[in-house]
Amino acid sequence: MSPKPVHIAQISDLHIKPPGSLAYGKVDTAKALERCIAALNAFDPAPDFVVISGDLADTPTAEEYQYLKRLLAPLKLPFAGIPGNHDSRELMRAAFPSASYAFVSGPLNQKIEVAGLDLLLLDSSVHRKPHGELEEPTLQWLDTTLASSPDRPALLFLHHPPFKAGIWHMDRQNLLNASELAPIVRHHPRVQLIATGHVHRATLTMFAGVPTTICPAPNHAVDLDLAELREPSFKVEPPAFHLHSWFPGERFGTVVTHQVPIGTFDGPHPFFGPDGKLL
Repeated sequence: MSPKPVHIAQISDLHIKPPGSLAYGKVDTAKALERCIAALNAFDPAPDFVVISGDLADTPTAEEYQYLKRLLAPLKLPFAGIPGNHDSRELMRAAFPSASYAFVSGPLNQKIEVAGLDLLLLDSSVHRKPHGELEEPTLQWLDTTLASSPDRPALLFLHHPPFKAGIWHMDRQNLLNASELAPIVRHHPRVQLIATGHVHRATLTMFAGVPTTICPAPNHAVDLDLAELREPSFKVEPPAFHLHSWFPGERFGTVVTHQVPIGTFDGPHPFFGPDGKLL
């Protein structure tokens, strides 16, 4: 029997506010997260793990993290989160004290083993700044951790994309020291995917020779203003999450990323009737 694939769900940019508050006066991010959790719990096969790639809270405050924990309580799957630019390291560490943080203080990096797969969660947050940077201790930890298990495939998660997406006001606040991440990724061929958030849009490119994605959000999307026509804006588009499926195989196996819409939709309907003919 072939080894089973490993399914890693990624959700991002939850932006949870205090109960009763709307993000930007329009978006009920709490209800959006509730719908997202229902979709994750109902998905078959059940994902093996859920990574929350930043901006768990919005302001942030301790109240928001406590509300977030109540909203996450119905999730039936194991999960871990990393900070985004809307988060606070100290408040996140206090809210989730049992997480497997690599350091007792500072960046909230984590290594999580799921079957034959390593998930490396990198803290790219910069205190009270919108852009991202990977601090020197994080870069050293990543290099050392990747070197410690050279035969295991690894997926990297961080909040800020290490590339420009073409949306002007987001590109100036992406991962500013991506050039320091690139040589580490190239040096360790076991890195099979870099998965990020921040832009609230499903996006795919290559970075340092590795497929690199941005995860959509369960609530609102950054306006796809590639022509620089508008002020920074958002749109309420169909919500979704990413499902990264790793299939064991030769060398480091294969990773396939699916975009999974959140909501109830018509179907599934069979293509063929009982007689085997196309309907």
